Amino acid sequence: MTSAPAFHPHDHSHCVHDALSAAERLCEKSGARLTPLRRRVLELVWDSHQPLGAYEILDRLTAEGHKPAPPTVYRALEFLLEQKLVHRIASRNAFIGCSHPGAAHAGYFLLCEACGNAEEILDPRALGKAVDAAARDADFEVLSQTLELTGRCRRCRKD
Repeated sequence: MTSAPAFHPHDHSHCVHDALSAAERLCEKSGARLTPLRRRVLELVWDSHQPLGAYEILDRLTAEGHKPAPPTVYRALEFLLEQKLVHRIASRNAFIGCSHPGAAHAGYFLLCEACGNAEEILDPRALGKAVDAAARDADFEVLSQTLELTGRCRRCRKD
């Protein structure tokens, strides 16, 4: 699955549909249980290309008539993280859908400070090699990687 770039016009419904279909396939293959709540949380995360916080998700679920407690939402998000269906954007304490779930990769993100959209860098090979080389030179074992680059997208620079 490859979602359309966040900073380019596209029919976002395809991103959501593709993400949910990929999640169902991956969970079925791994034997993980994608409950209706977990699926809905994933759908809300994919509702836009803007990272979404746990309490924003809770508010949306409540507005829909659900009454989940905060730990329930956090458990759903933890499941989605474990299944590599979402990424956590630490600087925003929020979550964004993974644009290529099931593939081992680091999380490298472009974050627009104006519109709030986030885009996962889909081909980070050169960046990953540079990070690996720096870690190797420092004799450092990297256990996980997330890199957040903040700036302004093309559309916001024009405004």
